[in-house]
Amino acid sequence: MKIIRLLLLPIVPLYWLVTGIRNMLYDFGVFDARTYNFPVICVGNLSTGGTGKTPTTEYLIRLLKDNYSLATLSRGYGRNTNGYLLADENSSADTIGDEPFQLYSKFKNDILVAVDEQRQEGIKKLKSQLEDLQIVLLDDAFQHRAVKAGFNILLTAYDNLYVNDMCLPTGNLREPVSGADRAQVIIVTKCPKDISKAEQSKIRSLLKSKTNQSVYFSYIKYSETIISNNSTKYLEDLKSNNFTLVTGIADANPLVTFLEEKQFNFEHLNFKDHHNFTSKDISELETKSLILTTEKDYMRLKDKLNDLTKLYYTPIEMVFVDEGSFFENDVYNFVTKFY
Repeated sequence: MKIIRLLLLPIVPLYWLVTGIRNMLYDFGVFDARTYNFPVICVGNLSTGGTGKTPTTEYLIRLLKDNYSLATLSRGYGRNTNGYLLADENSSADTIGDEPFQLYSKFKNDILVAVDEQRQEGIKKLKSQLEDLQIVLLDDAFQHRAVKAGFNILLTAYDNLYVNDMCLPTGNLREPVSGADRAQVIIVTKCPKDISKAEQSKIRSLLKSKTNQSVYFSYIKYSETIISNNSTKYLEDLKSNNFTLVTGIADANPLVTFLEEKQFNFEHLNFKDHHNFTSKDISELETKSLILTTEKDYMRLKDKLNDLTKLYYTPIEMVFVDEGSFFENDVYNFVTKFY
């Protein structure tokens, strides 16, 4: 695969040029970008995935849900439906996508969760269904320039900074690095918990952030418990079990490293991001005695496995290394401009 991507290197300048021109046409108003008289917050990245958008969106939901009427809107990647859908009790990972279904499963009593490829249309329908809707969170919409979010949060992974990458198809960037200029906040995700101030300063220099941009650092915190459909166990209980780790995410390395450091004994079945588990996959998983997976993968597996008592997921959350209150102030300062 790496060889093929290297062979495609001559296409990179063309991709860079096309996406750069597209951005320029939006910047100069040739292409219409809709603005709104209420807060629209976008969480996105320049890379094709693996930066922690869903934990960041969950962080924002927890921050805002008690004080504002809130909705999330995403494309619904990997779903077998099209157009606008509002999540309800009949929704599944197949109908709205694994990440929106994860958000709905966690926060269905607090927020609305919707999907639509056309974000303008999605926002319009959300507002028509909930007149007092106050904030829309756009999940993975940084390149969806038809909606001009008032507040853009750009994510980049600690071990794969966008400044060290190149555009598709050889690299993983969806657009040129200059696209980062649209962000009000940049969060370096998946950092070591003990990242030093000196290294933070070095990364800030590498990112070359603008004076109007805030840069923060976060890490992934794994829960001390694992959860199935009907029970909860302590993570440490896995030491007495051989288990199978099943992942279908963009970057499973942090989770694998976390489990290896705990000296757990496990095999790892690693699938591509948003993998659609086939009947053959499910037949193989049915032979396993204990399965640990990510929360996102759990949303896709729970309706396919016959024995859910052996299927567990490990919850995660995004935690700021420091200065999390400053990030929250940035968000509140934006929202309170409207209310």
